[in-house]
Amino acid sequence: MGNLIAGFKKIIVNKNTVTILGVILSLGILLFCYRMRINASIKPVKVPYAKTQIVSGIQITEDMVGITEVPPSMLEGDVLYDRASVIDKYSNADTTIPEGSLFYKRTVVEKDDLPANVILDYPSGYVLYNLPVTTESSYGNSIYPGNYIDIYLKVETLLEGDQAPSRDDKVMLGKLLSNVKVIAVRDQDGLPVFENPDETRTPAMVIFALPEEYYILLKKAEYLRTYDSKLIPVPTNESMKAEPGELEATSEALKEWINRVTIWTEN
Repeated sequence: MGNLIAGFKKIIVNKNTVTILGVILSLGILLFCYRMRINASIKPVKVPYAKTQIVSGIQITEDMVGITEVPPSMLEGDVLYDRASVIDKYSNADTTIPEGSLFYKRTVVEKDDLPANVILDYPSGYVLYNLPVTTESSYGNSIYPGNYIDIYLKVETLLEGDQAPSRDDKVMLGKLLSNVKVIAVRDQDGLPVFENPDETRTPAMVIFALPEEYYILLKKAEYLRTYDSKLIPVPTNESMKAEPGELEATSEALKEWINRVTIWTEN
């Protein structure tokens, strides 16, 4: 046993032996690393892809996104590797993502990163309405996108039975619509008022969407210039509720009066 130990020690302290062992160990490590890199370069990677063509400026929903396996050598540029980076985001305004395409950072953005002229978050079949406001009428710039407002109508007139109203010093005031969801608040240049917290912008318009019937109703009220009419937005706490109330016309009397003193021509 002692002779074996002594012989092993002689081998260990032999410089040539140590050099050979070092070379063999180094080659083994290099070979291992090389195989690791080869395996990594050919082993498919799971990435999201577009199951259908996605046009510019729309929200990317779960049913639009699939998962495919792609060799790493094909993943060039700013490819997005997981579904969470894609789902509920938006396709960039200047981008169409083809069916079968991978997703890239430059083509997928947050909603807030879309250009100021892209307004998307309203139901199909609704019409956008732009209500002029000032700092005062927006309650000191306290109407935010996502908030709910009620819209009141003020008319300086005198109602006399079923007759058309005549100008007088009396004022008619009532709530016309309730639970109107604000989509955007813009300044006079069309820029989002709350885009940059370090920059103060003066609100000039509150944008929301309405069914066409209510859109026409507001437009009629807006054009009642003979009667000195004014639409007034009033903030509510509806957005704080778990289930905000439905958009509705609040006053049938106001609605009937507006329709009686105006006309609308169909196409």
